[in-house]
Amino acid sequence: MSPADFQDQSTSSPDQSRDINFVKEAFHLQYNWIALAGVGVFALVSGSFLPVILAGGLELMYLAIVPQNWRFQRLVRSWKFSEEQQKHQQKLSQMLRSLPSDMQSRYWKLAEVCSSIHNNFNQLSTTSQIFLQQMDGRLTGLLNGYTRLLLAAAQQQQYLRSTDQNEIKREVATLQKSLSSDPPRVQEINKKRVEILNKRLEKYDKLCENRKVVDAQCAAVEDVLHLIRDQSVTMRDPQQISDQLDNLVKDVEETEQTVQQVEAIFSDLTPDMEGIMSMDDASTSTSSAPNRTRIPN
Repeated sequence: MSPADFQDQSTSSPDQSRDINFVKEAFHLQYNWIALAGVGVFALVSGSFLPVILAGGLELMYLAIVPQNWRFQRLVRSWKFSEEQQKHQQKLSQMLRSLPSDMQSRYWKLAEVCSSIHNNFNQLSTTSQIFLQQMDGRLTGLLNGYTRLLLAAAQQQQYLRSTDQNEIKREVATLQKSLSSDPPRVQEINKKRVEILNKRLEKYDKLCENRKVVDAQCAAVEDVLHLIRDQSVTMRDPQQISDQLDNLVKDVEETEQTVQQVEAIFSDLTPDMEGIMSMDDASTSTSSAPNRTRIPN
C-alpha cells in the first residue's frame, strides 16, 4: 500500500447513511427519469392521456417495491459512501495544500511510515490478517488527526508571527498613562480598549502554550509510528500494535479538543468590539443632540 492510498481512505462508515430516503433515491434514479420522459413523449405523439395514467400507476408500484429491496439499498449506500469518500478526500487535499512546504513534507514522510507498517503486517499469517483492516483504519484516522494538528500549528504560527506582544504591552501602557487627562467619554472607550488588549495578551500566552502542546503531540505521533514500524519488522502479534495505536488515537483526540478550546476563546473578542461600537454610537448621538433645532409650528 502506497502513502497515497492512506490519504484516499476515509474514516466514514456506511452506517452513517441509515437516514437515507430510499424512495427519493429511487425516484431520482437516472433510468426512472428516462422512462418517465419516454412516456411523456409517447403521450404527446399519440395524443392520448392513457399512457400517462398507466405510467403513473407503474411509478407508484415501482416506488413502493424498489426502495424496500435490500440490494437497491446496499447499492445506494455504496453510492453515498463513495460520495463521502470524495468529500473527505477533497477536504484533506485542501488542508494539505494550505500547509507550508515543510509541514507537507512531514505529512508525506509519516504516510510512508504508515505504508511500511501496512506492508510489513500484510506478510503475516492469515489469522493475523483480521487485525490488519482495523489497523489500517486506525492508521488512516491518525494521519487525518495529524493533518488537522499540522494545520492548527500552521495557523497558530502565522498568528504568532503577525502579532507583536511587546507592541500590545506598549499600547496598554500608553492608554493607561493618558487616561487621567482624557475627556470622560474618551476615558470610557479607552478603558474598554485596555481591557480588550489585556485579554489579547492573555490569549496570546494561551496560544503560545497550546502551540507547544500541538508541536509535542505531532512529534509524539511521529515517534510512536516510527517505533511501530520498527516493531512490525519482527513482531508477530498485531494486537500489541493495535493497543499502541488506540492509545495514540486517544492522545491525538484530546489534543484536538484542546485546540478547539483555544480557538473558541478568541470568539470572546467579538462582544467586546460590539461594546466599543455601542459606546462610540452613544457618544456620537450625545454630541449631536445639542445641534438639533426645533422647527416651530
